[in-house]
Amino acid sequence: MDEAAYRQALTSAFPRNCPFEKSILTHCAACSMAVKHNIAERELVACNDAVAHQRCNELLGLFRHNFAFALGKPHIEGPLPHAQEMRIQCGGLKGLQFVLDENAEVSDVAALLDRAQQRFGNLDDLPFSLIIQRANELYKRR
Repeated sequence: MDEAAYRQALTSAFPRNCPFEKSILTHCAACSMAVKHNIAERELVACNDAVAHQRCNELLGLFRHNFAFALGKPHIEGPLPHAQEMRIQCGGLKGLQFVLDENAEVSDVAALLDRAQQRFGNLDDLPFSLIIQRANELYKRR
């Protein structure tokens, strides 16, 4: 199957692809809003909730912006190599979880974001320097 055709069919069938798909598929995190699907011998993760999807997209964008220095880049545009994307996704979620309750196990991304917003108000107000520091300590590549 042509990759472009696959991506187009995927987007039309599942418009809310999970921003943290890589971390969920590698069992680094879980989410109550995530639904796994198999298409053309590939596994993907979609989001059940539009609001949760938007929040996760916002958080991933903030992670990518704030992790740029830790990755040795002036800024991040476009796709990253898999290992760097995993460091941002898994490390960022584990770091945020640890900042909230000193536990690095991310059992529900949606609930994690609820708690983060209750504690810090806005996702822009998260303590990213502390999250990134904890992410570097907690996320270890396989």
